[in-house]
Amino acid sequence: MILGIGSRIKHPVHGAGVITNVTSKMYWVTFIDSGLETIEVNEDFEIIEGVEDEVDTVSFYEVEKTLRDLLKRYSDISEIVPIADKWKGGTLVMQPGDSNLTDKEIPIDTFFHKIVMVRDRIRVMEQKLNSSNLDEQEKIDLQQYITRIYGSLTTFNVLFKNKSQQFVGSRSKG
Repeated sequence: MILGIGSRIKHPVHGAGVITNVTSKMYWVTFIDSGLETIEVNEDFEIIEGVEDEVDTVSFYEVEKTLRDLLKRYSDISEIVPIADKWKGGTLVMQPGDSNLTDKEIPIDTFFHKIVMVRDRIRVMEQKLNSSNLDEQEKIDLQQYITRIYGSLTTFNVLFKNKSQQFVGSRSKG
């Protein structure tokens, strides 16, 4: 049985205390002599007064982390990728060669978002390729195409705020 918040205990090392938070593995206990300590649920202590309560034995942090990990692993939801500061609020203008035709303007943030979506979908394709049942040579051949795709997109790296999120193609040997 897991004790509820408000339960009073006596610990052999820390003395008397009150449980102030609970997870499936730990109690947060405020002890009279030693202040706030965490102890394991299965640790040895005496129950002075147990409170049975509906206890949420999983912390919000644990739920949030698990959900984030699942979304990252099984969907094409992208991480937050910031655009470089100098491009924020800017406009991309495409001018046709024929002066009789009108220019096309789109917010650069919209264009950047689409580039990031392409990058993320290529990453998902890469993951699916690596976990596929193709033979190793086929995987290598397809991985080389993916690397060339990344290389073709390096022109857009100027839009990324963080270098670690940019496209990387094959590096020249030399």
